[in-house]
Amino acid sequence: MTALPVESPPRAPAFDRTLIAPLIIGAVLNPINSSIIAVALVPIGRALGASPAETAWLVSALYLATAIGQPVVGRLVDMFGPRRLYLVGASLTALAGLIGTLAPNLGVLVVARVILGFGTCAGYPAAMYLIRSESRRTGQDSPASILTMLAVSSQTILVIGPTLGGLLIGLGGWRSTFTLNIPLGIACLVLALLYLPKHTPLDQKEREHLDYAGIALFAGTLVALLLFLMEPATDLWYLLVIAAAAAAAFVVRERRANDPFVDLRLLAGNRPLVVTYLRSLLAALISYCFLYGYTQWMEDGRALSASQAGLVLLPMFGTGILVSTLTGRRAEIRVKLLVGAVSQVIVCAMLLLLNDHSPIWMLVLIAVILGVPQGLMSLANQNALYHQADPERIASSAGLLRTFMYLGAILSSVASGALLGDQADSLGLHHLAIFMIVAAVLATVLIVPDRSLTLATTPHQE
Repeated sequence: MTALPVESPPRAPAFDRTLIAPLIIGAVLNPINSSIIAVALVPIGRALGASPAETAWLVSALYLATAIGQPVVGRLVDMFGPRRLYLVGASLTALAGLIGTLAPNLGVLVVARVILGFGTCAGYPAAMYLIRSESRRTGQDSPASILTMLAVSSQTILVIGPTLGGLLIGLGGWRSTFTLNIPLGIACLVLALLYLPKHTPLDQKEREHLDYAGIALFAGTLVALLLFLMEPATDLWYLLVIAAAAAAAFVVRERRANDPFVDLRLLAGNRPLVVTYLRSLLAALISYCFLYGYTQWMEDGRALSASQAGLVLLPMFGTGILVSTLTGRRAEIRVKLLVGAVSQVIVCAMLLLLNDHSPIWMLVLIAVILGVPQGLMSLANQNALYHQADPERIASSAGLLRTFMYLGAILSSVASGALLGDQADSLGLHHLAIFMIVAAVLATVLIVPDRSLTLATTPHQE
C-alpha cells in the first residue's frame, strides 16, 4: 500500500522585499538634509557674507516646513495611500536640490530648504504605513527586522551627515550639499514608480472628509509658535497671541469634527503615546544640540575645519549602527530608553570638561559615547509608537512623531544660538551643556516610572 504524501503546512507570506529600497531611501531624505547642513553653515556664511543668525534660517526653514508637513502628509497617506504622496515628495526634493545648487543668495537658499522640508515629509509616514499594511497582509504582528532597518538607516544618515557634508564640501564646495538631492529625488521617483503599490482613488465624498480647517489651524499654530521660537524677542509677542488663538480654535474644531485631522479625544486617552512624543522631543533636542552646537564649537572654538569636524563625529556613526544592530530585534523598549537616557546625561556632562585646547581623542571619545543613545532611543521610540498608535492612523501618528522631533530640533537651534553666542567659544559650550543636562535628566524622569513601555513590548515575529 502506497503511503499518501504528507502535505506541509502552507508557508506564511513574507514581507515584500521590493519595498525595502524605496522605504529606506524615502525615509532618510529628511535626516540627511537635517544633518548635512551642520558643517555647511560656516562655509555658506563666508561665501554669501551672512552672519550666523542669518544662516540659522537654513536650519529653521527646513524644520518649520517639516514640523507642519509631516503630520499633514501622514494624514494624506492614511487616506490616499503612500504612492502619490511619495512621488510628489520625491519631485519636490529634486527640485529643491536644483534650486539650492543654482541659488544666487541666501534668500533663495532658504526657499530651497522650505521646499526640501515639504518634499522630504512623505518618506517616513509612507514607510510606517507600508510596514503596517505588510504586517496585516503577512499576519506578522511586528516585523522587527524591517522596523530596525528603518531606524538604523535614519540614525545612520543623521550621524554620518556631517561627515558626508564635510567630504562633499571638500570636493565640490557647499553647493554640493544641495546638489546631492537631485539624484536622491530621481532615485525615489524611479523606485516608487516600479515598486510602490497603487491605491484606489478616493471618490468626491471621501475627499470631503479631509479636515481642511483643522489642517489650516494646525499649520497656523505651528507657524506662529515656531517663528517666535526661532527668533524670540519681546517685540514679537503678538506671535504667541496668534499661536494661542489658533491652538484654541484648533482644539474646538478637532473636538467637533466627525473625522478630525488630529483626533484629540483619542490622543488624550492614549497617555503612553503622548509621553512617547515628549520623549522624542527631548531626545531630539539633545541630539541636535550636539549636531549643531557641538559641531559649531569644534569649528569656531576648537578651530577645526568642516571636514575635520565631520570626521571627529564619524565614530558616533559606527557606535550607533553597532548598538542598533545588536539590540534592534530585542523587545525591551524601556531598557533601551533608560540606557540611552543615562548615556545622554553622561555625554552631556563630559562637555563641561572641554576647552579650546582639548585633545582630539577626547572629542572622539565623546562621539563614541554619543553613539549609544543615538542607536537606542530613536529605535525604541519608533517601536513604542508602532504599538501605541491607532493602526488606522499609523502614518499621521508617525508624522506627528517627526513633528515633535523637529520641535526639539528647533528648540536646539534656539538654545545653541542663545547660549553659544556669535563665536561659539568654550564658555558658551559649557552653558549649552548645562541646558542639555537638564533636558537629559527630564527625559530619564519620564522613562523611569512609565510601566506602559513594558506592556507595549510584545514578541516580534519574523
